[in-house]
Amino acid sequence: MRFIRPRSIPGQATGTMAGHFPWTLMYHSVAIARDDPYMITVSPARFRRQLRWLSSWGLRGVAVETLLRCHREGTARGLVGLSFDDGYRDFTEEVMPALVEYGFTATVYVVAGRLGGYNDWDQLGPRKPLMTAHQVREVAAAGLEIGSHGLTHQRLAGLGAQDLAAQVTGSRHALEDLTGQEVAGFCYPYGSLDAAAVAAVAGAGYSYGCAVSPGAHGGRYAIPRAYIGDRDGPLRMIAKLARDRWQR
Repeated sequence: MRFIRPRSIPGQATGTMAGHFPWTLMYHSVAIARDDPYMITVSPARFRRQLRWLSSWGLRGVAVETLLRCHREGTARGLVGLSFDDGYRDFTEEVMPALVEYGFTATVYVVAGRLGGYNDWDQLGPRKPLMTAHQVREVAAAGLEIGSHGLTHQRLAGLGAQDLAAQVTGSRHALEDLTGQEVAGFCYPYGSLDAAAVAAVAGAGYSYGCAVSPGAHGGRYAIPRAYIGDRDGPLRMIAKLARDRWQR
């Protein structure tokens, strides 16, 4: 396949999209998958090519907390956020070695109450093992960001105050006790949020929250992200960057 290098990247190759926040990519699993009905899996070979394309475009992948801090300081030029939902075990097996190869970092959002379990919330998809508590500690010790993806991967929109507190505050305390580090970021399972969920994340002490398409809910507790899948080659990734640059 011929390598495609664009003449320019929308947003002047800064990694910054229109609106308030830099470009952030949303991944889930990096593995070989023959059955992937929810389209959450990127093959290891494709993932490495995607990192190579980002690098060739003058972009460096970083953790979301790092990206937002640099954005506040005015030093986010050339940075793009890399985020991984659910905390699959393949993050340690496939993602981390590729990140090291390209000098990138990332954030992985783990389901605090399902460590060592499986993604049984995906009823139609294959069972994928989740990181164990030991692996989460290893990822944190390696300098990558651990964020919360809730306690049990429950949709937050419509939940009452007690259930919201368990999912949002409870998961943060569990992960901080596990890693010994501050957990700065929350990622809404399924991208499901409402005003009460956003307020709960802000009130729980997180410094930001990641959404997918936040709709009417904007700001640092509902940061939009661009879905990246196995079909995303260089032209599709450029198109997504252009879309985010002009629509957000």
